[in-house]
Amino acid sequence: MSTITANAAAGSKTLRRGPIIAALLIGAFVALLNQTLMNVALPKMMEDLNIVANTAQWLTTGFMLVNGVLVPISAYLVEKFTTRQLFTTAMVLFSIGTLVCAVGIGFEMIMVGRVIQAVGAGILMPLMNIVFLRIFPIEERGKAMGLMAVAMIFAPAVGPTLSGWVVQNYSWRVLFYIVLPLAIFSTLLGMKTMQNVGKVTSPTLDKPGIIFSTLGFGGLLYGFSDAGTEGWGSKTVIICLVLGVISLILFVVRELTTDKPLLEVRIFRYNMFTLTTIINIIVTMAMYSGMILLPIYLQTIRGFTPIDSGLMLLPGAILMGIMSPITGIIFDKIGARWLSVIGLLITVVTTWEFSQLTETTSYTHLILTYTARMFGMSMLMMPIVTAGLNQLPQRLSSHGTAMSNTLRTVGGALGIALFVSLMTNRVKDFITDAVVSGTVSQTDKAAMLQLTQEAQINGITHAFTVATWVTVAALVLAFFIQKTSPQPDFLKTEKETAN
Repeated sequence: MSTITANAAAGSKTLRRGPIIAALLIGAFVALLNQTLMNVALPKMMEDLNIVANTAQWLTTGFMLVNGVLVPISAYLVEKFTTRQLFTTAMVLFSIGTLVCAVGIGFEMIMVGRVIQAVGAGILMPLMNIVFLRIFPIEERGKAMGLMAVAMIFAPAVGPTLSGWVVQNYSWRVLFYIVLPLAIFSTLLGMKTMQNVGKVTSPTLDKPGIIFSTLGFGGLLYGFSDAGTEGWGSKTVIICLVLGVISLILFVVRELTTDKPLLEVRIFRYNMFTLTTIINIIVTMAMYSGMILLPIYLQTIRGFTPIDSGLMLLPGAILMGIMSPITGIIFDKIGARWLSVIGLLITVVTTWEFSQLTETTSYTHLILTYTARMFGMSMLMMPIVTAGLNQLPQRLSSHGTAMSNTLRTVGGALGIALFVSLMTNRVKDFITDAVVSGTVSQTDKAAMLQLTQEAQINGITHAFTVATWVTVAALVLAFFIQKTSPQPDFLKTEKETAN
């Protein structure tokens, strides 16, 4: 075992890991549950608040933007403040934001609440990753990250079902009142049990880096999100993406030339971290394809209720939650390669199965296929991330976590935009071709209704076909994953040599 790992293991023995893990997991579960509850509730909120879809979308897009922009700063925050201070601040902000949303009398007030929530969640999620990497020695990290995955997977699973049931029977405000006591409980538990992990230093804040990263990641996230609804040709989308790309280039140049970078981009010189980050982005994109397209298929085309739609996703998520700690234990023994290869094979097959959907595909078939897909995903997410982070020296783990989380957020937004736009463009082309060729008359309402349904199914299956090939690319890359251990900190060595 390396000195770094030995030190980490020795340090972890003086900590009571149980209470720290419990507080972090409950906080993460609540933050993620809050986000997934919103998606199903938006139509009802639009009706009650008298707002249009584009305005309502800001309640989720705005949250994701603030969250994504904060993540790159997490490496600085972890060095500047204690674990206890960061956790308490994050959960107090999140709880205040939730209360503001619950009592909000109009869209503007609820939007303010969502931004406050996003600031709390943006601090909390990277903090959890960093703390887990620090309190567990490398040979136990798989098990640790598997535990973390339970919160990250189970919350998005429970969210749509719970939200569908609440919105159907009660006011959407009840959703925030469900989240609030859980958030307060996590805050109090953390205040009582949270211990400080790692040393606090006095890092210099890279202000130009913050400006460039905010414009870069913010521009990309908003551009990708808006492309899903407005289309890639939208002037706003093009401006945001161009601004994002230029700002990111400036950000990378800045981080390579400054002595105290906000985010250490040279960590991509660690080959396994780079490889696993690319695979992680692809897998995240593929996962979002199912989470976004299947509810559209079920509710818009097949006429199922939001509860039915949520229930279809539930068994797969429960299985994924059960499997994640088991996968973590297996990862500690055999590494990430074969887990990833098997998981991606299952994901490729099940994603292809969704590309064969018809208007008569049975509900049982959908549940079984989606559950199998989630079983495959349970072998992927945390083992791939952990394999990459394990190669980094302890000093760079916070930078690696921040980079991994940021790119996964961007990958998720890109996945949603890509697959939604693939679907909508295919639907338009399908209808246009049928009308132009004279197969269907625009005056025949029944025929047009049937054509629209066929076009929507064709659009969804087309998007899943592309998702299949995207997943095949990740499968090929997975064969190159190797078991890793912390490498020498050559970035630090280079600076010392230069001095």
